[in-house]
Amino acid sequence: MLRYVLTRFAIWIPSVLVVMLAVYALAFYGAGDPIKLIFLRAPGDVAYNPQRIEAIRESAGLNRPFIEQFGLYIWNLLHGQFGNSLTSGRAVWAMVSAAAPVSFQLALCSIILTAVVAIPLGMIAALNQNSRLDYAILGSALFLWAIPAYVAGPLLMVGLIVALPGASVPYGWGGILDVRILLPLLVLSFQPIALIVRQTRAAVIEVLSEDFVRTARAKGVPEIVVALRHILRPVLTPVVTQLGLIMITIVNGAIFVELVFGLPGLGRLTVQALINSDYPVILAITLIGSFLVMVSNLLVDVLYPLLDPRANDSRRSR
Repeated sequence: MLRYVLTRFAIWIPSVLVVMLAVYALAFYGAGDPIKLIFLRAPGDVAYNPQRIEAIRESAGLNRPFIEQFGLYIWNLLHGQFGNSLTSGRAVWAMVSAAAPVSFQLALCSIILTAVVAIPLGMIAALNQNSRLDYAILGSALFLWAIPAYVAGPLLMVGLIVALPGASVPYGWGGILDVRILLPLLVLSFQPIALIVRQTRAAVIEVLSEDFVRTARAKGVPEIVVALRHILRPVLTPVVTQLGLIMITIVNGAIFVELVFGLPGLGRLTVQALINSDYPVILAITLIGSFLVMVSNLLVDVLYPLLDPRANDSRRSR
């Protein structure tokens, strides 16, 4: 297993470099000069001082050729240096490390909530296939999947204020145990829940036709025991494979959720960096997002043989 993990990391290094190269190229050749934007936001007519703009660009190393800039950036990354923000002058790593715990806690709670809610609902829908309960659960999942986070967030916030006129707006961050986290957590979990409900339902329907399930029912084993002991484990195998896709959905949804509810996480930091064309911050967040998705896929590959020993046998045969 250790050899397999090290091999995957060796394969991912070129992938990360390609991602960073693409993002750096977009930042280098794209529209929006960050130095000019800094002067344009400043009061007075300092924006029309090209000599000063060029001096700041030279001190930041932005006047060098593309390959030289990218090579220097990778060299600094290897030494643990993410550079400084072009707008605030703060160290990018300090900004990211302050925002990352908020996003990580929110993502972890979203994954737990998704598993606790979606897997039982998917099993209930499959065990009552083609019934009204099945249609209600599946229809609700499709409805949640169709609502983007930037629509669900404001609607739920307005609905809360209308339903409870005395309630305060759930805005800001007070820790993962703060009651204000419930609404953004729900919004962030809508689409993952919909995805896992549909995946679990399809997996349970497929497992129900297996011989071991029919044998257990023929022996008179209670239905709850059949569901938990004979159906749940093989169902988890295809569900766990969706972890990478769930992580992508959570990362994308966090950008809008954190902005709507005022959470000081990586999503809000991303929006601010995009508005200010703060390329060092954008590159650092892109690197972290790519790493999270790759680690999620690696976790799936590690858990898959534990849930399905046949996958481990096939891996050894290769």
